[in-house]
Amino acid sequence: MLKVGDMAPDFTLPAHTEETVTLSQYRGRSNVVLAFFPLAWTPVCSDQIPSYQKARDRFVSLGTQVLGISIDSVYSHQAWAETLGGIKYPLLSDFWPHGAVAAKYGVMTGDGFTERALFVIDRQGIIRYIDHHDIDETPDNEVLFKVLADLK
Repeated sequence: MLKVGDMAPDFTLPAHTEETVTLSQYRGRSNVVLAFFPLAWTPVCSDQIPSYQKARDRFVSLGTQVLGISIDSVYSHQAWAETLGGIKYPLLSDFWPHGAVAAKYGVMTGDGFTERALFVIDRQGIIRYIDHHDIDETPDNEVLFKVLADLK
């Protein structure tokens, strides 16, 4: 089980933005919020994921890149992002091998999808905050902003 102070496991995943994202590409450049979410098209996820887009300027001002991750396919993420009004930050597909990144982070459920979990990773690749959040509740972005402000 990962804990605060551990090096974040590196990974490479395809994004709905038709790019491939590697976590370590942000090292030395920006903090990262990894937002694992259970499934696209579900009510709580449909609140959570657009909230990061709406707060994009705040994340940028705190030197932070948001990355959404679920076990949905890239194609599902593309269609869903469009229905949400356009999500510009990467939604990463941990589709195949099924949930491999979620398993590395200890957030894969026995039902085959991810927990609702947040990881704040600093510019050096160190995990600075972990939140395993109730699956039926949208996380409070103000908590993330405080954690990120403390990293400055």
